[in-house]
Amino acid sequence: MSGTEIAALVASGAFAMLVLVLAVPILRLRRTVDATTDMIREVTAKTGPLLDNVNNTVGEVNTTVGQVQTTLDGINVQLVRVDAVTGPLSSAAANIAKVADAITGASATPVGKAATLAFGIRRALAARNHRQ
Repeated sequence: MSGTEIAALVASGAFAMLVLVLAVPILRLRRTVDATTDMIREVTAKTGPLLDNVNNTVGEVNTTVGQVQTTLDGINVQLVRVDAVTGPLSSAAANIAKVADAITGASATPVGKAATLAFGIRRALAARNHRQ
């Protein structure tokens, strides 16, 4: 055998050893890839129904939001009606406050006090005459 043949034989032996050494990790990697593929299939199978449930939930939330909006519209209509009722009451209360201020101001003066006293005496006499 020549030197070239021996070198080729050594090189082929080294390559065979390299293939054998790398075969074990490659086989283990194959198991990992198979497990990953199974996991991806499982996730894919479960994701479809999960997304359907999410779509149903979003649809129900949208329906509820629509109902809430309808309720708020009804409340706003009622508030407009309450404002329409309380507007005149507010002006009436302001008028009553003005009358009360006028009466208080009139009764605070000596002439007003005398007029109030005279009115009270007349009323008491009228009530007394009415009872007899």
